[in-house]
Amino acid sequence: MTLLALGINHKTAPVALRERVAFGPEKIDHALEELLKQPQVSGGVVLSTCNRTELYLSLESQEQAQEQLIQWLCKFHNITDKDLKPSLYWHEGDRAVSHLMRVASGLDSLVLGEPQILGQVKKAFALSQDNHSLSSELERLFQKSFSVAKRIRTETEIGANAVSVAFAACTLARQIFESLKHLNILLVGAGETIELVARHLREHGVQKMMIANRSRERAELLANEVNAEVITLSDIDTRLAQADIVISSTASPLPIIGKGMVERAMKVRRSKPMLLIDIAVPRDIEPDIEKLRDVYLYTVDDLESIIQQNLAQRKAAAVEAEFIVEQESSHFMDWLRSQAAVSTIRDYRAQAEAIRAGMTEKALAAISQGADPEQVITQLTQQLTNRLIHAPTKSLQQAAGDGDLERLNLLRDSLGLNHQ
Repeated sequence: MTLLALGINHKTAPVALRERVAFGPEKIDHALEELLKQPQVSGGVVLSTCNRTELYLSLESQEQAQEQLIQWLCKFHNITDKDLKPSLYWHEGDRAVSHLMRVASGLDSLVLGEPQILGQVKKAFALSQDNHSLSSELERLFQKSFSVAKRIRTETEIGANAVSVAFAACTLARQIFESLKHLNILLVGAGETIELVARHLREHGVQKMMIANRSRERAELLANEVNAEVITLSDIDTRLAQADIVISSTASPLPIIGKGMVERAMKVRRSKPMLLIDIAVPRDIEPDIEKLRDVYLYTVDDLESIIQQNLAQRKAAAVEAEFIVEQESSHFMDWLRSQAAVSTIRDYRAQAEAIRAGMTEKALAAISQGADPEQVITQLTQQLTNRLIHAPTKSLQQAAGDGDLERLNLLRDSLGLNHQ
């Protein structure tokens, strides 16, 4: 039995190719069903995200498997192997094991250490469980990968520092204010970056958020998700005084929040501090605002320096994480190799039991026909001994005849002769 990983990702393929090879939610069930019909495939998991499409499989045999699986993937997505093969990677055994552990831990992600991939891997695993597409070895591998990802999060700083603009903005706010829970936060814009900011803030217990956006409909969609109030851009002037923190990211060509607007707000606030984070390019907030007393303005450039510093710290943590992956991958391979011994031991015991049962039946039949029990038992033990030592004796003679002292010593050890 062999474990393998086959796929493409953001490092090996452009987005145009990744789109063609992606498995949409409506295709996963059919893909798993078709995969299990392929020769030698005993289990499979399909992982498909915007940055990667990967097949994790357990095979009974590797013979011709690579070409057959590549052809299946090409046929499923109606793509030529000429287009796909240059971007494909193929990992077997311990390399497949360590690859999945690295993926689940965010070590192979576009953003180093990002946590979202673990949820995507868990979802792919659950779909395979629902479709009964897992072998015992594959199930054990995924469960092990989840625990490795958790260990890496616990024992290293891989996810401790912000490496996205949205997360960096939230981290900065948390560094300046002791707690965000009871603050009033104004978000200007409702695009992807502000969506991420809103979700991060919600995760940190923020209860009061206002969202100002040119399109009220888009703002309401986000507000419903994070339990925020929606206001218009024109409302900012009258509502700004309520905001302890302002985070802005729009596509406006001109500033939305001017110096005069902030001055009026600060009079109402009676100089209670206000933090403004402008992550828009061009800027949404007039730069002269930073000259006002008790007003703290940070731009996307300030956040970029935080991100670069934190990325360096994540890279340092990744070295520790890679060591954990190497260690855990080795442990898993030890377990996997031990499974081969389990089936061998089971077969050996079954063989010995069959011999014992057959000879016992003959001995009992002889006694029932009037044979001397003592003679029958003596004969039974002699024959049983001869049958059980026949194969090991041949192996010992063969090793001795070949002059293979290493194999001879291994056989002696297996038979317990070196422990007497």
